[in-house]
Amino acid sequence: MRLRSILTSALVALFFISNSTHAVADAAKPGQSMTHMKTAAGVASTLEAAGVILYVQGGATAAVIGENLSSATSQVVFHIPVTANKAGVQHVGSNIIFFNTANNQFLTLKNPVIDLAKGVVSATVPQAGDAKVDILTITNASTAKPKITNDKKAKQRTTAYTGTTLVLAPGVAATIASVLGLPAGSLPDGLAFGTADVTLYTKTK
Repeated sequence: MRLRSILTSALVALFFISNSTHAVADAAKPGQSMTHMKTAAGVASTLEAAGVILYVQGGATAAVIGENLSSATSQVVFHIPVTANKAGVQHVGSNIIFFNTANNQFLTLKNPVIDLAKGVVSATVPQAGDAKVDILTITNASTAKPKITNDKKAKQRTTAYTGTTLVLAPGVAATIASVLGLPAGSLPDGLAFGTADVTLYTKTK
């Protein structure tokens, strides 16, 4: 219980957003792009009921919208810096963690990659022998269209994708439950995970 309280307090302490729905980099220039990911209402409480805390580490920050993690309407918000764009939108050095406070087991989703062309978010999973796994399915990837803004004076292009919807990829819920030592069926297959917005800043000639 004490560890859960510490982790929950850490999430709340990192809170710096209320109801924003767009990714915003700290400074609008190339190299400081950002992904804003927000879990669906109910995901945080479902995990918390099973003793699982969802948070990020590395260059990313996390926050909680709502009264607390156990509230049915609470959501966890991630701000994840985009540090490379090799295979889609890649977040080098930022990890998403599922941590079971009851037994200290955890699952790491390392360096998530958003690939709109394939309609998936993949990540390296150390607990699976560093295998690259499709962890989330982007249900509206085929219709996601960017809003592009060109700033001629600053010679900068802003490309913003908003409202991409995410669900756990097939079999991922069972994998999470197994790694964390949760009872089978603790998390439903294809769980609606949340939404993600991505803003990219690039130079123009």
